[in-house]
Amino acid sequence: MRLNPEKHVKNNSNDYVIRVLDSPLQVPAADWNALLAAQPGDGSLNPFMRHEYLAAMLESGSATAQTGWTARFVTLSEGSQLVGACALYLKDHSYGEYVFDHAWANAYHQHGLPYYPKALVAPPFTPVPGPRLLARDAATRTLLVKALLAWCAEEGLSSLHLLFASDADVAACEEAGLMLRHNVQFHWTNKSPLVSESDSVRPELVEGRHGTSTGSARTEVARPFRDFDDFLMSLSQEKRKKIRQERRKVLEAGVRFRWSLGKDISAADWDFFYRCYERTYYEHGNAPYLSRDFFQRMQGTMPENWLLFVAERDGRPIATSLIAVSAGGTKAEGQLGSITPTRVAYGRYWGALERVDCLHFEACYYQPLQWCMEHGYQRFEGGAQGEHKMARALLPVKTTSAHWLAHPAFADAVERFLEREGEGMAGYMEELERRNPFRQAEPGGHAPS
Repeated sequence: MRLNPEKHVKNNSNDYVIRVLDSPLQVPAADWNALLAAQPGDGSLNPFMRHEYLAAMLESGSATAQTGWTARFVTLSEGSQLVGACALYLKDHSYGEYVFDHAWANAYHQHGLPYYPKALVAPPFTPVPGPRLLARDAATRTLLVKALLAWCAEEGLSSLHLLFASDADVAACEEAGLMLRHNVQFHWTNKSPLVSESDSVRPELVEGRHGTSTGSARTEVARPFRDFDDFLMSLSQEKRKKIRQERRKVLEAGVRFRWSLGKDISAADWDFFYRCYERTYYEHGNAPYLSRDFFQRMQGTMPENWLLFVAERDGRPIATSLIAVSAGGTKAEGQLGSITPTRVAYGRYWGALERVDCLHFEACYYQPLQWCMEHGYQRFEGGAQGEHKMARALLPVKTTSAHWLAHPAFADAVERFLEREGEGMAGYMEELERRNPFRQAEPGGHAPS
């Protein structure tokens, strides 16, 4: 498919140049990352939209035309300044996206119409919410969406999809007339929901008050968890007991954990991680999405964004869990629980060479949560799908994608489908919220033991 030459667009007396490039390497890394850092919300520190991450996807052979991910990076410039950009891919399939449109593709096929290639705006293989439309302001972001729509129409593409978009992206897509689709992920927040002022928490560390109980001296406040036991005490007795049982099984099996962050992750540990990661994919009948070279590049260009847990038994490594972390923010020295809002951890990859009961839960949830509490991280995002995460205190969070279909009749049909799906999703969220794993306060402000 040909690349369009650059186009000049005038908007609100400003002259812009729109370019469609076939590689992130054609965009200066410093300009891209500066634009990313300027995005609203803590998603600006999301490591998965960094230039280094996207470049590694291409250069490692993980996301290329050969694997069904043909890069078409779109930029919007004013003079020599980059004011808008997005990572767009032409897709020959719908794998590695985690927002499922296979039914839409099948419907096109049944009517003799091509669904692929389609246009996708999202980092490959990465179901993590964050900015997709990098722009200096809301007006530029809307202009970027309109440029994408125009380009897709010119190229004769069936559709455009922006996945796991930020609130700012969603607003721009709505303004441009795209259809919205909602899904659910499960995130953990480092905030104790039931705390009294009688607890030993200094007032300056309190994040906010939930209210004062009537007829009681107890005042409920919110603060970070002190440690894992403090976290457990916030849960219902059933959930607390279950987690303790699961952790005990791993401990009694003789498994111990160590962790390494950034440049402290050794080459041998990276090699062992990939051995586990690759084996887990093959055990499920699939080849791994990401190559060893991709992680080699992460070790070289983004080491500060990776945290590795290694499970060992009898001195031998048997499993690993690789977590991504935002590199921004610091925990104030000497201030227990002081947290900068931009400190986020993301559950990403895991693998094991030996089977141990509950090892997955320990490696992928309990060890990372404990680490987050000890190092002042505010949030842990557990990745795509998985109601079982609620039992580990990861609560439901709505995620949003935006979609445009060129064919009017199919666009109408999908819009009606999304309306029905949205109603069902709202009911599903209400059901999940009723299954909250935390202890509920009784009248008078006290939590049951």
